[in-house]
Order: sequence, then structure tokens, then C-alpha cells
Amino acid sequence: MIDRRSPAATPAETRIGPRTFRWGEWTYIVGILNITPDSFSGDGLAAENPAAPGEVVARAVAQARAMVADGADLLDIGGESTRPGHAVVAAHEEIARIVPVVRAIRADLPDVPLSIDTTKAAVATAALDAGADLLNDVWGVAPEMDLARLAAERGVPLILMHNRAEARYTNLLAEVIADLWRAIERAVAAGCALESLIVDPGFGFGKTPDHNLELLRRLPELHVLGRPIMLGTSRKSTLGLVLDLPAGERLEATLATTALAAAAGIDLIRVHDVRANVRVARLTDAVVRHDVP
Repeated sequence: MIDRRSPAATPAETRIGPRTFRWGEWTYIVGILNITPDSFSGDGLAAENPAAPGEVVARAVAQARAMVADGADLLDIGGESTRPGHAVVAAHEEIARIVPVVRAIRADLPDVPLSIDTTKAAVATAALDAGADLLNDVWGVAPEMDLARLAAERGVPLILMHNRAEARYTNLLAEVIADLWRAIERAVAAGCALESLIVDPGFGFGKTPDHNLELLRRLPELHVLGRPIMLGTSRKSTLGLVLDLPAGERLEATLATTALAAAAGIDLIRVHDVRANVRVARLTDAVVRHDVP
């Protein structure tokens, strides 16, 4: 059992595949690769010609190269949309979408850590076998612990994201933190090393726009968990509602949230537009952390 009363201290570093991430020194940027036909942001690589998987893989590798050249520290690959009302994808179809992409990117970019965004243990297993280094569970606070057990068995880090079926809260941050605490404790009980766990407050997941804005205002409170923190706000609907803009015109809003997150000490920021977000994060780090990589 984890003693929640003891002072929380973020670990100095975590090994993710070929790279060691040193927390607290600067903000890492995670590039999003959606191998889907129905991504909310319109960037799904399977959308243009789903009947030609070889072309999808080639586009994914090209996008991965571009993101790394633009400064991405890690790539997060997903084969099922998580937008509201998304079509549920069977495990075998999700595997068919992402495994060739993971295998090709791993061969092309052997020094770049790869994350797999999935809720299915079978998909996660196939992705790890193909070369993925990290599991990203958007239902990390759910009671089911298949992904935690798999992460423990394979000795890979795990991102536990906050989510709820209904956006009902009495005290938003207190409940998000409590839910994440329980998820951490369950993952440790399943065999995960505490040092291998990363948390994500789930901006846009099981939360109203007002909840999402409150979350941004109170990001520093998440450090009580003592874990590295990832945040994903890129192009999301709350940004569009505030500015009355479609997904393709939300870059400036995303950059504003990246600056806020970096200033709050968030460790990993998950984005679609890598180059611009890297620049914002680096300048914010120079001001707030007095350092740049």
C-alpha cells in the first residue's frame, strides 16, 4: 500500500525504450500518430485510402520522421479514435492497423520511444511485440487491470489516464486526484513498479468544458501524486468552444495550453503540431525552469 500521507516526490528519471526521460528538467513533447479513419482532429492516417495498408504505413513513417525532425521526444500511436461517439474497433482490426506501423517506425527510427494508445490487452501485447515501449491507457482509472498486469509482465511503463463515463463531480480536482491515486495503487498491486507509472488528468475525457478549463487553472495540484504527468489538450473541443473554431484552426489555442502546462511543471505534452509546440515549450522552460535541453 502506498502511503498517501508521505511527501510526494517525482522520480528523477524513467527509462522508456531506448531513452531515459529525466523529469523536472524540461518539458517533453509527444507526437500523436492516429492510424484511424475517424480522428476528431482530421489527421487520421487511415482516412484517405483504407484499402491500401502499405500506403498508410508509408504515410505514418513519413509523419513520424517529420515529427522527430521537428523535436518530438516520443511518438504515441493509436488505432482507435477516442472522440465522443467513435466507432468501436475490434481488437483484430486495431492490431491490423497499428502493428505494421509500429514495426515500420521502430525499424526506421530505432532511437525514438514509441507509445501505444489502446485499452485492449491483446492490442497492447501485439504492439509491444512489434516494438512499442510504453502503454497509454485512456481508461487507466477503470477497475480492469489487464494493461497494468501486461505492463508489469513486460517491464514497460504505463500511462494511467483519468476518465469517467459521466462528467459529474462535487470537487473536480480532489476527485481526479483520488481516482488517479486508486489507479496507481491498483497498478502497483498488479505488479507495476511505482517508478514506471505516469499519470494523465484526462483533459476532455469525462469532463465538461468548464471542468477542462478548471483543470488547466489547477494543474500544479496534480504534483501531489508524485508521478510524471502527461497532458493532452491538442485541438480539443473545449478550445474550439472557447474560440468558436473548428479542429483545424485550434493551433494557437493549443499553444496557449502548452505554455500553461509547461509553466505548471507538466512533464509530457501530447500534440498534433510538434514544431510549434516544441518552440513554445522550450521558451517557457527557459523562463520557468531556467534551462533548455
